[in-house]
Amino acid sequence: MSNVTLAQADIIATETLKKGRELGLHPLTVVVLDSGGFIKVLKREDHCSLLRQDIAIGKAWGVLGMGFGGQEMARRAEKMPTFFTALNVMSEGKMVPVPGGVLIKNSEGHIIGSVGVTGDTSINDETAGVAGILAAGLKPDTGNP
Repeated sequence: MSNVTLAQADIIATETLKKGRELGLHPLTVVVLDSGGFIKVLKREDHCSLLRQDIAIGKAWGVLGMGFGGQEMARRAEKMPTFFTALNVMSEGKMVPVPGGVLIKNSEGHIIGSVGVTGDTSINDETAGVAGILAAGLKPDTGNP
């Protein structure tokens, strides 16, 4: 299984935060996970609230675990709340099924990691994460068809 590299993960995190500043978003926390769900990079801007790290990890871990982006996760969670409650119990609370969790794909379309961004609205979080992934020359999958 291919993984996002440390250099790519650092670009993604740095450029995600840069995009957040450009858009005037609230302070962001961004995490990049490799394809095995391990943290490659985590960056937390000044003045982020206490739970932001856990929320970012939950967004990234959830999309990676399910294999589709945060927008699709949110749609499915709305349609199948009992199933997603069970998933959250099974994952020990690690899943946050909302936009802001984005899969990272390589040029062949294989999942090599994920990004979780939190601090602003979920859609704004996602926008910043997508910018970071694109800046690293990789393909984002938000779950939006």
